[in-house]
Amino acid sequence: MRRAVVDRRTTETRIALKLTLDGKGRSQVRTGIRFLDHMLELFAKHGGFDLAVAATGDLDVDQHHTVEDLGIVLGEGVSKALGDRKGINRAGYFVMPMDETLAVAAIDLGGRPATVVNLKVTTPLVGDLQTELVHDFFEGFAMGARANVHMNVMYGRSNHHKVEAVFKAFGRALRVACAKDKRMAKMLPSTKGLL
Repeated sequence: MRRAVVDRRTTETRIALKLTLDGKGRSQVRTGIRFLDHMLELFAKHGGFDLAVAATGDLDVDQHHTVEDLGIVLGEGVSKALGDRKGINRAGYFVMPMDETLAVAAIDLGGRPATVVNLKVTTPLVGDLQTELVHDFFEGFAMGARANVHMNVMYGRSNHHKVEAVFKAFGRALRVACAKDKRMAKMLPSTKGLL
């Protein structure tokens, strides 16, 4: 089983994460930001990952430290669970419709962090989550996982649906990228010989 445990403690946040890549979509998430909890639950369900997260942060200051650090920790967990990355697809994408909204996620676990996020969100909050921090979450994930992460909302009306569609697409794209390809079981998916 490809699993990881990550424990990150800073002066701003404390985050404990357990991740199983080849899971059943089960989650237990407590971040102090309920809408973010819901997004991580969706991510786990759509990715088929088992995810447990317990996070506390300086939410009395702002949500930024907690949201960004959660992205970093999740990325580190994925990287750790993948091990040497031999035999994985490496890249994955998914186009996710959610009612009137359409979102695209594309991920490359190629070893270099890069992030492009275009949500087209027009409100400062969705639920209790500061929407500008969704970019910081994915940027943190890209750093922690050493991955290219591209998230794009093609169109939509509901800001809730835009954020939710992106997290669902993220889970499904990552599921494909992490999946094993039997034909390449002993191969590293890179002509460089290094990821």
